[in-house]
Amino acid sequence: MEEALDLSLAKRGAKPADQSDRRDGGALSRLWKQIVYTAKLRQIDQDTKAFTPLGSVLIPDVLEGTVDRFADNTAFIFEGARSTYADLEARANRIAAWGQNIGLKPGDTVALFMDNRPDYVAVWFGLSKIGVITALINSHLSGTGLTHCLNVAEAKAIITCQELDARVRDIRADLVDSTVPVEILDPGSTFSNWLETLSSDRPDRSQRDALRGKDVALLIYTSGTTGLPKAAKMTHARCLIMMRSFATPCQVGPDDVIYETLPLYHGTTGVCGVGIALTTGAAILLRRKFSASAFWKEAREYGATMFIYVGELGRFLMNQPPSDAERTHKMTRGLGNGMRPDVWRQFVNRTGIKQLFEFYGSTEGNISLINLDGTIGSVGCVPPIIRKQMLIRVVKTDPVTGEILRTPDGLCMEADIDEPGEAIGAIKQTETRNSFEGYSDKSATEKKILRNVFEANDAWFRSGDLMRRDRMGRFYFVDRVGDTFRWKSENVSTTEVAEVMSHVPGVTIANVFGVPVPGFDGKAGMAAVSVDETFSVASVYEEIAKHLPSYARPVFLRIVDGHDTTGTLKLSKVDLVKQGIDGLANVDGVFILDEREKSYRPYTISDRDALAEGALRL
Repeated sequence: MEEALDLSLAKRGAKPADQSDRRDGGALSRLWKQIVYTAKLRQIDQDTKAFTPLGSVLIPDVLEGTVDRFADNTAFIFEGARSTYADLEARANRIAAWGQNIGLKPGDTVALFMDNRPDYVAVWFGLSKIGVITALINSHLSGTGLTHCLNVAEAKAIITCQELDARVRDIRADLVDSTVPVEILDPGSTFSNWLETLSSDRPDRSQRDALRGKDVALLIYTSGTTGLPKAAKMTHARCLIMMRSFATPCQVGPDDVIYETLPLYHGTTGVCGVGIALTTGAAILLRRKFSASAFWKEAREYGATMFIYVGELGRFLMNQPPSDAERTHKMTRGLGNGMRPDVWRQFVNRTGIKQLFEFYGSTEGNISLINLDGTIGSVGCVPPIIRKQMLIRVVKTDPVTGEILRTPDGLCMEADIDEPGEAIGAIKQTETRNSFEGYSDKSATEKKILRNVFEANDAWFRSGDLMRRDRMGRFYFVDRVGDTFRWKSENVSTTEVAEVMSHVPGVTIANVFGVPVPGFDGKAGMAAVSVDETFSVASVYEEIAKHLPSYARPVFLRIVDGHDTTGTLKLSKVDLVKQGIDGLANVDGVFILDEREKSYRPYTISDRDALAEGALRL
């Protein structure tokens, strides 16, 4: 509850930084911690310095080097079967031979629409050997979304699997090129059998001699939560930095087994997670789909030493009953993003896995942060002694509209210590870490660029995320821009309220958002919660009253059977927000806050009518 209390105190004007200052000791202690942190960041820079926009080092060069060193090492453990690095490259080489056979040239694109399996990596690895771009299509898509992503890719061919082929056939007539070849890559399929007849020899490097680090290797799509997905251009240099940055801080080597349970079309799992293994000779324990009930059993059975996480994976695991398996395993580290502080603390206490390397970085963005000191809740740090070298800033915004605030001179203002604002990163196209290649859609690219920020004509990438930073330079995620809402003339962070709600006994998942109420300015908070048999509505008010000021307490409480999530276990609230409150009167499991009675009671038609008439105070 300590974290929730900090959040409540922050809303009342207290400074959480005061506590972190005490934790970090005196001035000399803080300086030493900055020096140590900076040294670790510089080691990451050293590990990735060869990956530059104009450099000749490409993804296949690095991965072929790993194959040469660790050909007999296990590359994948999948559904009980093991395959080696030599096996991976043989398959990749046959994919490359297929590409050449059908006339693919450097710069062409192939769409990969497939669920998790070792062949997923073999396809993009093989195509990269001949300079062909792979578009990683979300395997959950169908209909309009799938059509859009395939058309944006301008694919010369589509590789899919039997389970997803019907979705492609359903929309094939709507593709810009309805004659594009579609190949089904399953064991025993015609295409798979044909591949086995092709050469497994490594293609000559001359096929990609003209390419440089700035050339596109992959297309990875945004989630499309506010519209159709956008295709982010991922260059060879950018991908290699993502693949190699974490190996040293996570101390990964050829004896490690990295457990990956989430979709390979996502940057965290498919590039960072895969890359940390394929650049060090480690094995990947790959699962077709995440299973909370099977997680610890499989990790123990196959000797996993590390896992990759995103979104609510930690919460799903903590919602499982405690078991011996969650402590009798070999895993010592986790790498990922989206671990909420309340879950993080519980996860460490229950599993004994004390090293969680939380990092921050959108697929397409140029802001890269990593937590190297284990501070719970922090997504990374820019030590003040190297602020001039790490061009990541937090600027003042209107917390409700998301609009960047400017001075009378038209320039942006940096947020104060512990003041939430939007995180931005300076765009410098000559430096891989600071470059922004954007999307296939030029207008979408321009919307993410903030100009004339701290001086005339400078350009910065807009993350779309509200963050705050403490005096040590640690960054903390606050909310998505636009998720924060205003109620009773105060700003309410959905993330902060959700963390407090998750401490209510019996609440397994809490999703918080604002809903308009007739006759009231701003939006009232609603908490949609999944619960177990120990939950009681009576316990909700007691918990939130202890840790939230009155304006931040959810006005409406809704019990739901389950939550919609993305393929990477991030909670979706779009449909819940659209439903609002009008149609929920007299619906079972919907409650309204009654401050006079200090409780929640069922939300009735009378309440709805009274709100509409202005007769009910909130």
